[in-house]
Amino acid sequence: MDLLLQSGVLIFTLFVLLGLGVWVGVALMASGVVIFTVFTSTPVEAILGTVMWVHSASWTLTALPLFIWMGEILYRTRLAENLFSGLAPLVGRLPGGLAHVNVVGCGIFAAVSGSSAATTATVGRISLPELKSRGYAERLAIGSLAGSGTLGLLIPPSIVMIVYGVAAQVSINRLFIAGVVPGLMLMALFSTYIAIWSKMNPSGVPAPDPRIPMGERLRRLRMLFPVVGLIIGVIGSIYAGVATATEAAAIGVLGALVIAAFGGSLSIQNLIASLMGATRTSAMIGLILLGAAFLTSAMSFSGLPSDLAELISASGLGTTGLIAVLTVFFVLLGCFLDGISIVVLTTSVVLPAVIAVGIDPIWFGTYLIIVVEMAQITPPLGFNLFVIQNLTGKSIFEITRMVVPYFMILVLAVILLTAFPQIATWLVEQTY
Repeated sequence: MDLLLQSGVLIFTLFVLLGLGVWVGVALMASGVVIFTVFTSTPVEAILGTVMWVHSASWTLTALPLFIWMGEILYRTRLAENLFSGLAPLVGRLPGGLAHVNVVGCGIFAAVSGSSAATTATVGRISLPELKSRGYAERLAIGSLAGSGTLGLLIPPSIVMIVYGVAAQVSINRLFIAGVVPGLMLMALFSTYIAIWSKMNPSGVPAPDPRIPMGERLRRLRMLFPVVGLIIGVIGSIYAGVATATEAAAIGVLGALVIAAFGGSLSIQNLIASLMGATRTSAMIGLILLGAAFLTSAMSFSGLPSDLAELISASGLGTTGLIAVLTVFFVLLGCFLDGISIVVLTTSVVLPAVIAVGIDPIWFGTYLIIVVEMAQITPPLGFNLFVIQNLTGKSIFEITRMVVPYFMILVLAVILLTAFPQIATWLVEQTY
């Protein structure tokens, strides 16, 4: 009864505050105050300042604003245009043609931005008008962009991975490495679906372009060198063990500045705009993290996570049953909350139960991010849906219908990851 009462009070308080439009970070702090006041005898003022300081004075957290700044710099370059030009000759004659540029382009940009919304917006600005002018079906062009844009959360460096790593106190380097193979798997699943759809709906895909001479193909391929070099610098330094996530983020910022300078887009105005954008986003995420840390402390004092862990352990659900229940739970949350909020709200409560049934927290982080990807394309609050609505002017409901197959592919990815956990853990085991 005590567990049910605490859970009910917490959920009611959160939903009331979020429904009133209170900032997520403030709502989390206020919920923590309620838990402390109602269910513990610990004075709130004795904990609040200490928790805020301990969780803000974190060297690991330094990687977050750096990766966000890197993405903001690249968002203002011609990177997406160069990606489209460089990839088009490589994928143009595959079944589905240039629709594969959405998948590969989002995968590449995800590896240098860390943000799903930035990935969708940057690639979509170039690919959607180009695909429309060539006669590709809107269902294929928009659906593949919305689905592939979610790769920004999974393919490292991922902002949500950093948030989970800080909240769960696990290695961000290992999380980054664990996300590589699942990210490539999702890209392969998306491209496979595009190829199958194009074979079944030939009228939705125009005839392949004439073959491009080898010289022109090589010239366009050179456009990919800067971003490939940046990926190698960031991810390669982590994989080789020569840099921490924070040091790799600094390498990424330096590389992004170099790419912007050589591309002619590094003006004073763009530099200031990128800094301000990174500051706003970092401050927003930082406030959410501090609110979540305080709420976590409140729940620890009240005993809620340990009670929940004992309940799940005694239920006999096992790994598969627990993952099935959590997937439904996270998908429902995704209808009302953004990905970062889902991670910080649930990690402290769910992780003890997850560890109690023997699930690796690194594997769980990868699973959680794939499920959070579903939230990016789940109405009414799917961020990718709003980004694409801004790009196309179409209604959320139209875009949602186009995205359903890619949502189901994400469900399939969760099933594969659960059945074959080595998909997320193998590369980590080879590296460490």
